[in-house]
Amino acid sequence: MSNQFVLLEKDSRGVAQLIINRPEVHNAFDDDVIEQLISRLEACDQDPDVRVLVLRSNGKNFSAGADLAWMKRMAQNSYQENLQDAGRLAVLMERLNSLSKPTIALVQGAAYGGAVGLAACCDIVIASEASQFCLSEVKIGLIPAVISPYVVRAIGERQSRRYFVTAEAFSATQARDFGLVHEVVADVEMLDDACNRMIDQLRRNSPQGMHAAKELIFAVSGKVIDQDVIDDTARRIAEIRVSSEGQEGLGSFLQKRKPNWIQE
Repeated sequence: MSNQFVLLEKDSRGVAQLIINRPEVHNAFDDDVIEQLISRLEACDQDPDVRVLVLRSNGKNFSAGADLAWMKRMAQNSYQENLQDAGRLAVLMERLNSLSKPTIALVQGAAYGGAVGLAACCDIVIASEASQFCLSEVKIGLIPAVISPYVVRAIGERQSRRYFVTAEAFSATQARDFGLVHEVVADVEMLDDACNRMIDQLRRNSPQGMHAAKELIFAVSGKVIDQDVIDDTARRIAEIRVSSEGQEGLGSFLQKRKPNWIQE
């Protein structure tokens, strides 16, 4: 692709930075951006050297959501074409939500429409105090359909029933209260420091263990605690205890040494 709307940068710590790079249009996304995000997420997922993924954007705003020119073009397309287009956005959200590595979203300025979905699909969200979130779709006669499973899980049905239909903007502090954001920092300049503290915390943990922990959440979330769930969780802990990293972790703890995945 000639236009690099999404940048991927990796450092020696195993941290991949996935950067939306359209500041001139407030990092609005279209089909090109969606495809570039999907391909780079898949590359990170398959790269054994990547330990943590950070999703961020260049410029004043995290993302204004869907690009207006893209929406205008899609409004002229057929139902089948719109269905295929929406399917690619659904793939993006699923890939981000289920990524095998821990994910951190850094949010500054506006996070509107589909950008709220991107945040909801990340494991950890850090936002600047001045940032604002908005599920704005109903203002133009649409609905936040593809992102809804992730947003409802993040902020709950009760808040969704208000903000899906009012399209009100809500603050970073409110987003934290709702469960969408984990940490709010005073200004944009503090995002990197907060992110690096979180990265340092994650890098002390077993990569295999963090992957298995994410899968565990998906396996038990919303489930009735029946015998199948009980048996499944017992199987999961037994499997990871006898795995290579499980053995290394237990061994290093008992021997009072650092496990081999910690590289200073």
